[in-house]
Amino acid sequence: MYYGLFKHVLLGPGLKVYYRPWSEGLENIPEEGGAILASNHLSFSDSVFLPLVMKRKVVFLGKEEYFTGSGVKGYATKSFMEGVGTIPVHRGGGRASEAAIKTGLEVVRGGELLGIYPEGTRSPDGRLYRGKTGAARMAIEGGVPIIPVAMIDTDIAQPIGKRVPTRHPVGVKIGAPISLAEFTGKHEDREALREATDRVMHAIADLSGQEYFARDAGQYKRELARRAAEAAAEADGA
Repeated sequence: MYYGLFKHVLLGPGLKVYYRPWSEGLENIPEEGGAILASNHLSFSDSVFLPLVMKRKVVFLGKEEYFTGSGVKGYATKSFMEGVGTIPVHRGGGRASEAAIKTGLEVVRGGELLGIYPEGTRSPDGRLYRGKTGAARMAIEGGVPIIPVAMIDTDIAQPIGKRVPTRHPVGVKIGAPISLAEFTGKHEDREALREATDRVMHAIADLSGQEYFARDAGQYKRELARRAAEAAAEADGA
């Protein structure tokens, strides 16, 4: 409902003029048909600038809670999420990951572009982290290509904790589509999914120039938080 209004009227024109996002490789986006855009994740604003440079609509998956809030804040959150192309993942009756897979498959089988951050969370330090296998699973099961994407300098424009991006040049690099046809029928084979995912993550690293760190970003963030808590406790006890 709000996607076209946000992109072409309310936010898009002003964002393009003010931030002047640049892009490379737009010719790698198919004019029609389903595909998965697998991107690195540096900033909250990635989900704003990525669809901003695209002609086609990009759909993202989001927690259902983003769409069920009450009052003015709840309505504003819902409107913004719809405006940037996010659809809710209904997690009742199954694990969140399975619900996301099901919803994502509906998107690509419907001929749309699905945007995914395989790392699962924003990078805490600018490195590219180990990808989760959900994107590869959907590409294999849905019979669609994965297109590697690199967001450039969005973490400088909007570091973690900053509410509004500063005026800094940001870019989007789009690589050639990756076919996973050789893995057809192996969407539940863990080794095949890991091999396919690693192939995609290395393609993203080639585009972004990031150092690849083969660890789970979420686990590493929790480790950093634990270390910080232990250091604070030691300081308090000194």
